[in-house]
Amino acid sequence: MKIKAVNTFHIKFPLKEPFGFSQFYYAKRENLLVEVVAEDGTSGWGECYGPAAPVREAIHSLLEPILVGKQCLDLELIWHQIWRRYMDYARYGSIIAALSGVDIALWDLKGKILDQPLYKLLGGSPTTEIPCYATGHYFRQVDEDKAIDIILQEAAQNLENGFAALKLKTGKNLEWDLRLIKTVREKFPRAKLMADSNHAYNLAQAVKIGRLLDELDFLFFEEPLAPHALEQFALLRAKLDVPLATGECEQTRFGFRRLLESGGADIIQPDLAHCGGISEGLKIRAMANAMGVDVTPHAWGTWIGFAAALHFHATCPPNPGKFEPEPLYLECDNSENPAKEKLFSIGIEINHGKAVLPDGPGLGIEIYRNALPKSTR
Repeated sequence: MKIKAVNTFHIKFPLKEPFGFSQFYYAKRENLLVEVVAEDGTSGWGECYGPAAPVREAIHSLLEPILVGKQCLDLELIWHQIWRRYMDYARYGSIIAALSGVDIALWDLKGKILDQPLYKLLGGSPTTEIPCYATGHYFRQVDEDKAIDIILQEAAQNLENGFAALKLKTGKNLEWDLRLIKTVREKFPRAKLMADSNHAYNLAQAVKIGRLLDELDFLFFEEPLAPHALEQFALLRAKLDVPLATGECEQTRFGFRRLLESGGADIIQPDLAHCGGISEGLKIRAMANAMGVDVTPHAWGTWIGFAAALHFHATCPPNPGKFEPEPLYLECDNSENPAKEKLFSIGIEINHGKAVLPDGPGLGIEIYRNALPKSTR
């Protein structure tokens, strides 16, 4: 069966209240959804991470002419034809993000054609429930004492809802960050905690924050440094015990090879909607596993992106593996996201802090087509 059409949908929803992290504040949630349609009308859904406008243009101007008429199940052939066509000038950026969303859609389509859930196509999972950590706890545009109070309230609610692990946002300013970390640990002494600065620190600042995270038994320190500062990651890792996590900004196996060879990461976090899709994520994962580095995907979007991350994460090989393994938590974005509520008739069930693997074909999610904006193709 051949590919008949490619559609994109630029999703925009305003937020009730802006929230921010170390780089800027969000007043709306914005996503680009991709639909790949087969000759018989069956469609697969994908999602792209990053600015929607250039990614949408890349899909329709550059990728769609290659895709239409191709066999739906020729995922590797399609991926490498697109990669080779634009490799001379687009090894990074919007074209790779566009390819990522298309690749996720093709995997969803493959599952529907073969009537199999994605995790089965990826090799199977030892469990149907995946432990998650709650991402959220963003900055609010209030005074700093009130901002910490809001984060404490949100953290308490996430723990009450069954999440055993929480990720804090740091990088506001060094004094406030240190106070936040200490306050949350004092308030929740038994919680599993992580910290994510979204590359806000220089090396000296990251050392100071990281030593506190060591002392307070945090599970990992995410993006302590700029993603291009690979030599600094290695220096930081030599000074700390807390594991370092990074990789959401990286793309393709070739970019991740440089990251892994730098020796500065204990956990890598490819975003499947950005790194090259599920097809490329599998190659990145195999390379990391061979080097003894854990992989857990970054996931910050709609149920499409989360479903792709869930199926992928559920099939991760052990590293190195033992009879009673410690859980490697999957990111679950608990911040306000109207698209999850308004666009999906079937999303992903989150049960007491665990994401349930869907048994439906492909990603296992269903979209309210009438709720989508007009296709932007």
